[in-house]
Amino acid sequence: MSLKVGIVGARGLSTMLGFQSLENVEVTALCDLDEALVKAEAEKYHIPNTYRVFDDMLDSDIDAVVIATPMQCHVPQAIAALEAGKHVLSEVTAGVTMDELYWLIEAVEQSGKTYMYAENYCYMPENQLVRTLVRKGFFGEVYYGEGEYLHDVKGLTTYHYDLHQSGKTSWRKYWQLGKRGCFYPTHSIGPVMQWFEGDRIAQICSFSSGHHIGAETGLRQDDTSVTMCQMASGKLARIRVDCMSPRPHNMSFYQLQGTRGCFEAARGLGDQPKICLTDSCTDYGEAVWRPLSDYSEYLPERYRAATQEQNAAGHGGGDFFLVEDFVHSVITGEKPDIDVYQACEWTAVGLLSELSITNGGKAMDIPNFRKNMPYEEQIIKL
Repeated sequence: MSLKVGIVGARGLSTMLGFQSLENVEVTALCDLDEALVKAEAEKYHIPNTYRVFDDMLDSDIDAVVIATPMQCHVPQAIAALEAGKHVLSEVTAGVTMDELYWLIEAVEQSGKTYMYAENYCYMPENQLVRTLVRKGFFGEVYYGEGEYLHDVKGLTTYHYDLHQSGKTSWRKYWQLGKRGCFYPTHSIGPVMQWFEGDRIAQICSFSSGHHIGAETGLRQDDTSVTMCQMASGKLARIRVDCMSPRPHNMSFYQLQGTRGCFEAARGLGDQPKICLTDSCTDYGEAVWRPLSDYSEYLPERYRAATQEQNAAGHGGGDFFLVEDFVHSVITGEKPDIDVYQACEWTAVGLLSELSITNGGKAMDIPNFRKNMPYEEQIIKL
């Protein structure tokens, strides 16, 4: 029996190579408001059915939906899909308000369907290798991590990019650059939280550099925002989100520190990801860097055995393995690698960072979204 998938939002076609590389899975529907675009892309990828109205696609015989629309649409469309009995793979962020996160969790729990969060930065080969090394104890006990998302998107506030060329104002102006704080946090915090496996974010505090650039553009987003996250265990993570400053795109800078060593991603301009472990010190006890590639034998086997087609799916093959895990979860009923509780926790970091910044860096408790938690742990505390 073939799993039938529908995609809403033409940018979701980035998952196509992943689905096409899997047996017994077919993308049978594509939905987008741009009628000319949806028909052209459907013809290009041999998708038999096209829609402009999302509810019409939900009325078809698809089993699962990929939500790749602007972020303010994610929760309404996810809830509609779940209520229609469809499994959901949702792009980031999980939602745009705290209320939406609670509504989403309720819908997932009531539906009994799979909801997976498509945070593809967690699936980058480098981050997966570090995750394996953490699990095998190479770093000892990890206690500090960093993640940064540095991407100047001021030029993306109108639709003159990607597939859409209408010239209309894009969602990014309001939902990515019209908010304060680390509003787009999960590319930064997601991989770190997978290295802090089993822990949760308990509290945050955020600061920003102000509006040196925003004052010129009329955009509300601060130049740079930094958020400190404290885990329930006491571990720390620092994330930085900067979508305003004029600089090259650095989408994947991370650091990790443990009792037996550390990892640092490449900064650019010839740099490379590197690792330092206590068992690789010099004879004089001096800590030295080694290329992370020296430990490539610990990359998960499926990454090492990936075909050229799978690697072409994007992010070093990560986009394929994300899709593969989603399909596996749907078929087996097993918990997805990034479930709705993690999706909402990571997203809440950004939503509450705005409150923290506007209140002078006030510490904000992150609600415990997990199922059957005491009420007092689930509410927002000011």
